[in-house]
Amino acid sequence: MKFGVIVFPGSNCDRDVAMVTRDLLEQPTRMVWHEERDLSDLDVVIVPGGFSYGDYLRCGAIARFSPAMQATLDHAQRGGMVLGICNGFQVLTEAGLLPGALVRNRDLNFICDRPTLRVERTDFPWTQGYSRNAVITLPIAHGEGCYYADADTLKSLEDQQQVVFRYCTPEGELADAANPNGSLNHIAGICNRQGNVLGMMPHPERASDAMLGNTDGLALFEGLLNAVQAVA
Repeated sequence: MKFGVIVFPGSNCDRDVAMVTRDLLEQPTRMVWHEERDLSDLDVVIVPGGFSYGDYLRCGAIARFSPAMQATLDHAQRGGMVLGICNGFQVLTEAGLLPGALVRNRDLNFICDRPTLRVERTDFPWTQGYSRNAVITLPIAHGEGCYYADADTLKSLEDQQQVVFRYCTPEGELADAANPNGSLNHIAGICNRQGNVLGMMPHPERASDAMLGNTDGLALFEGLLNAVQAVA
């Protein structure tokens, strides 16, 4: 499986992701400069965290127009796998690959923490490495991570079971105190209806190396790899 990690001016988590796919999983990985237009050699496109284009206008608003993101749209429409992490999630919503938007955190503060999440779906390649309702811990670091959508969109997400991760207590319960940024319905990550595009604010790549004391994020990457290899 070949991974591509898009690099925008302002990206700062691109090397972290590549470390997981290239060094831990030992999969071919290339860094994709934002001006590239051809992603046909890739199986998985990852839009990493950071501050693409300095977050001018609003997070992800400029990145959506980059040639690499236009190519990512084509990749997704062909059924290719796409993962957006933190700023990457913001970019995916701006580009229309995922519904809703990420807005200022509830308390208007930048949050750097390690919240617990509940895994809502395990029938996607992304999450088959987890058990349903498993509670995992992944780092977050964002100022605009509050998921928002209008009532109809939110209902559709719930009806179609597109919510993949929710912020929760260590016991798996949904409580205001366990919702660090005020996201509607405690949403931490969603997918499109086809399941090939996943966006999430928490950073699985920062919880993948045992040397860091937490490997809860590694199962996401391993699950994807195992799913594709099983089909092949």
